[in-house]
Amino acid sequence: MTETIRPQHDRRAETPDEALLRLMQAWEVPIRRMCCVYLRDEDMARDAVQETFLKAYRGLSGFRGESSERTWLMRIAINTCRDMRKAAWFRFVDRRVTLEKLPEPVAETSWERTDLTLDVMKLPTKLLDVVLLHFYQGMSVREVGAALGIPYQTVTSRLKAACAKLRVQMEEGGNRDD
Repeated sequence: MTETIRPQHDRRAETPDEALLRLMQAWEVPIRRMCCVYLRDEDMARDAVQETFLKAYRGLSGFRGESSERTWLMRIAINTCRDMRKAAWFRFVDRRVTLEKLPEPVAETSWERTDLTLDVMKLPTKLLDVVLLHFYQGMSVREVGAALGIPYQTVTSRLKAACAKLRVQMEEGGNRDD
């Protein structure tokens, strides 16, 4: 699903409403899962997904197809989540998501994988961004760089740092708050 939206002059009879519907059908679930892990709150994740698609709809005419739809939408979603986390009230609310509230995964998960997900949710924002896009969304290092607006070498170093941090957490048993 790496098709791109064609530039305005080349779009084949696809109205903005049709394009939005197609994008939502293709990417709503992956974006919601990423937003849920990023924000640690199911309701806020739904709001972030709605805001992401609203921003995408408004920006459809300006999208030149220089990246894939997924890269473009994930960048919008990450920026939306960042904005939501910057809000002053976000700091004062307990945003720990229980695993029951995360959207259902495609495959059955094990306890070990559940522990890893909890550890990923605790990563610092810069590391969380690259882990979510690369490992959870299956984006290449270059696509992650494009989505975050950073060089792919930076993505690589952040992925290494995140893996090292997660490895230590898993070896120590995660030191969970719960």
